[in-house]
Amino acid sequence: MEYFQIYGGKPLHGEITPSGNKNAALPLLAACLLTDEPVIMHNVPEIRDVLAMRDLLISLGVQIETVADHTWRIHAQQVRPADLDTDLCCRIRASILLAGPVVARAGELHLPPPGGDVIGRRRVDTHILALEALGTQVEYDRVERVFHFVSYGLTGSDILLDEASVTATENAIMAAATASGTTILHNAASEPHVQELCHLINTLGGKITHIGSNTLHIEGVPKLGGGEFTIGPDYLEVVSFIGAAVVTGGSIRIREAGPKYLDMVRLVFRRLGVHWEIEGNDIIVPADQTLKIEPDIGHSIPQINVMPWPAFPTDLMSIAIVVATQAEGTILFHDWMYEGRMYFTDKLSGMGAQIVLCDPHRCIVQGPAELIGENVESPDIRAGLALVLAALAAKGKSTIRNVGQIDRGYERIDEKLLILGADIERLKE
Repeated sequence: MEYFQIYGGKPLHGEITPSGNKNAALPLLAACLLTDEPVIMHNVPEIRDVLAMRDLLISLGVQIETVADHTWRIHAQQVRPADLDTDLCCRIRASILLAGPVVARAGELHLPPPGGDVIGRRRVDTHILALEALGTQVEYDRVERVFHFVSYGLTGSDILLDEASVTATENAIMAAATASGTTILHNAASEPHVQELCHLINTLGGKITHIGSNTLHIEGVPKLGGGEFTIGPDYLEVVSFIGAAVVTGGSIRIREAGPKYLDMVRLVFRRLGVHWEIEGNDIIVPADQTLKIEPDIGHSIPQINVMPWPAFPTDLMSIAIVVATQAEGTILFHDWMYEGRMYFTDKLSGMGAQIVLCDPHRCIVQGPAELIGENVESPDIRAGLALVLAALAAKGKSTIRNVGQIDRGYERIDEKLLILGADIERLKE
């Protein structure tokens, strides 16, 4: 097992470039199953979840070649509905993304239940309802613990998703891309990675319109071709670097940061007294942060809620909570999506943060608090990185164990922080 040893209190300075978007890379790789021609994918983040997806694709008969740094050539000339490795499927949530494209291409798939972060109940019902609406038969074998997907030809449909699930939207998009007829997908998620998936499919010859809205129009085509595509920057990593600079009192430039996707995040962080500047596609985080929480009208305690895109995303809640521990004032955080998202706050309290966990979905943060180094364990990807930020801001030494969780979503994060001047070292127990 590896762990991070961090000595905090050092302001970060310098320049950094984020990796490709993890949440885009996973569905984009799955979408390569829809065509029997090669797809060249640039800016692929080489992280654990993406490498697990690569192994799953190879088990389906896909040829994947690394042709340059972070550039893969994916060729799904043949797709076999193989029995997938249960351990691999349980390792990542994104294994469910194979359902749509494999059913569309091969007509059959046996899929173990997906895994991923333990942050609360994560339904697959929306996936199944959408695929059934397109003509897929789905059964779940409770003894063998496996889903059986079978289709004898997919047909476009008018579908209302019962929730704006990102991965269910992506599965429906991929299944509908080559279905017969037109699909109108209502209550669709519209996150940047959903938009990138639509653009990739269009690059390969698909016909998807109203991209970026919550009502997608997908005209099925008989066949998709090959092409090239570049994965955009990981906006979650970008905001993580913003948070790291802020809590350490540093100043950094994030190159190729994709600021067009961060308007709502910027509004929310402004309430925490955080600001940044934009130059072209770069973000500059200055050292002169106010770090004072802006109260609601009448000096009421403000509240930060997560909502579907383009509102504030749940994956950034952990980062925002750590930033709030260093800001003057009181603020309430509410994540109604996952009942386990807030459980990492007890580790922040152990470091000296003033946090009241109201219930599984809400916490109140009073700042600023002087954080002291502590020995903690990463519970999931986002909370793990949030603990790294807390350790960077804390006095003394912190040890963060189970960093394999962090590696699932952040590519060589310790090396990037070293470039910015952090005192961080990866060690083995």
